Amino acid sequence: MKIPVLNMHKTEVAKKELPICFQETVRPDIIKRAVLAIRANNRQQYGADPTAGKKQISRVSRRRRDYQTSYGHGISRVPRKVLNRRGTRFYWVGALAAGTVGGKAAHPPKAEKNWTHKINKKENKKAIQGALAATMQKKLVQEQGYMLPDNYPFMVESEFEGLAKTKEVLIALEKLGFAEELVRASKKKLRGGRARLRGRKYKKAKGPLLVVSGKCKLQKAAENIPGVEVVSVRNLNAEVLAPSAKPGRLTLFTNAAIEKISKEKLFT
Repeated sequence: MKIPVLNMHKTEVAKKELPICFQETVRPDIIKRAVLAIRANNRQQYGADPTAGKKQISRVSRRRRDYQTSYGHGISRVPRKVLNRRGTRFYWVGALAAGTVGGKAAHPPKAEKNWTHKINKKENKKAIQGALAATMQKKLVQEQGYMLPDNYPFMVESEFEGLAKTKEVLIALEKLGFAEELVRASKKKLRGGRARLRGRKYKKAKGPLLVVSGKCKLQKAAENIPGVEVVSVRNLNAEVLAPSAKPGRLTLFTNAAIEKISKEKLFT
């Protein structure tokens, strides 16, 4: 499959053959498995304190002749905590047990739980190849809601990686036909519920993915553009190419990135 190479003024300068990894059959089921495995393996462990709800010093005995005992008081044998006393008379409350005031949770999340998922190496490679192939299929990309220029798919010249200012990147993307897409990706949706209190107040859209050959000025210049993501070709994975676990992300490769895939035989 050959696609045009455009300069930053949207002028076609050449046509380039895509590497063989872009010819893989798109398998949404395998891509979804790979994305979920990446997310599960990046999940941070969390859990309740094992001593939560059990940190009081005093202990109420059940024995007949102990001093602090509830024996003979005609009360249920719920674990109790002494709040104050007057002589041999005590004021205590149910505690320690689940379901009591100030008690522990019944089945709290445990930090030792293993969230990791396994996926075969060949299966993961097939997922990446399928996600790469999906980026070149205009219909699949449009189904994800991206606003595409008419001449998509195409790649850009290697000089694109040398852009050092955010304004230059914006002008170049607008000239290439992504003005409507940048407007769409800049909109934020206000979440409802408790997510607002937990650092997830806004839901942001995913915009164009720019794939470069390696470390370059473009990575810093584009980091403040809403929705735009710049990734080195060696760091591509199923989640970057299919963030919604569905194939077909709007992706723009540089000529140098495609040459690196061919030369080093990446993802094959």
